[in-house]
Amino acid sequence: MHKKLRLGMIGGGQGAFIGGVHRIAAQIDGMYELVCGAFSSNPEKSKASGELLGLAPDRVYTSYKELFAQEQQLPEEERVQVISIVTPNHVHFEPAKLALESGFDVILDKPMTFSLEEALALRKVVEQTGKLFCLTHTYTGYPMVKEARQIVASGKLGKIRKVYVEYPQGWLSTFKEGIENKDLKQASWRTDPSQSGIAGAMGDIGTHAFNLAEYVSGLEVTKLCADINIVVEGRQLDDDGAVLLKFDNGASGVLFATQIAAGEENNIKVRVYGEHAGLEWQQADANSLQLKWLDQPTEIYRTGGIYTSSYAQHNTRTPAGHPEGYLEAFANLYRNFALCVQAREAGEQPKPEWLDFPGMEEGVRGMAFIEQVIASGKSDKKWTDFTTKTI
Repeated sequence: MHKKLRLGMIGGGQGAFIGGVHRIAAQIDGMYELVCGAFSSNPEKSKASGELLGLAPDRVYTSYKELFAQEQQLPEEERVQVISIVTPNHVHFEPAKLALESGFDVILDKPMTFSLEEALALRKVVEQTGKLFCLTHTYTGYPMVKEARQIVASGKLGKIRKVYVEYPQGWLSTFKEGIENKDLKQASWRTDPSQSGIAGAMGDIGTHAFNLAEYVSGLEVTKLCADINIVVEGRQLDDDGAVLLKFDNGASGVLFATQIAAGEENNIKVRVYGEHAGLEWQQADANSLQLKWLDQPTEIYRTGGIYTSSYAQHNTRTPAGHPEGYLEAFANLYRNFALCVQAREAGEQPKPEWLDFPGMEEGVRGMAFIEQVIASGKSDKKWTDFTTKTI
């Protein structure tokens, strides 16, 4: 029996949406225990958040620097093991770097950093420390997304020709920046270049779409051509965009991400077409995966089906017909990461299914996507070569 991993959290205090999601995801499988945190840059808010979570007062810190310094002084059997970072984008790099250098494994919310330059620097830190790193691209955690990836990898579709991926939202259809409402507070930082970085919609949800396209297709983008827009008057960052893609096998693709599609929620969707068949998955019907044949009826794969791959089955918790959604997909990332940490501690080799979570390379490619999409959107040049090197 493995003991629970001791988890610490940076950010995610009172009123923060994503912090609660991370905590729920960590708890679903009973593999983590939240033992400490620095939940806000406001010391009083951090302390109040820790009290609400039932943590010991001396394990609730006023800053992440204090957390790392104090936790390192504790006996090994008591100190935190894994750090979850759920802060705005501009507070990703430094706490992640310090956590790794302090000897802790890291789970980091996406996008990975504020810039590609920071992403490349963080990759070096992971290589130097040998610690484990997970980036929470949630949608790769769905069982049917994993099944889609395995079907493509099996060759059933034939050579991949076309990839479509979309992420439409409508919550920023009007100017919400600066509204002091706990449900809308994130609108301010997500549209603020000093906190979010150079991209708005493309950084927030476009990176999810990009990651999903590469994950399911098993291909890598080599060129892109972007149209980037600021639709709502007064907004500083993009809230809408579309991107033409070229992949390393010659396939082409289309990605669109928008936050001004009135009435839309979070129905991220991916379609991949090969010579013999195509497949389609969307979050609005997350338990279903359509396999569309050229010359025979469409097949519908369902979460929990005994015919699914080991990757889908490993990430399925309930019997067929019981919906598994966003929180369970998020939890799959936490569980697979925990299994790999425990395997390392036991001197064992993790199973391939356990290693199937986004990490450093996905993070670097995501930051490269952001920078090159924005650059392409501003350029008159039709196509831009995709590279993970800084210009």
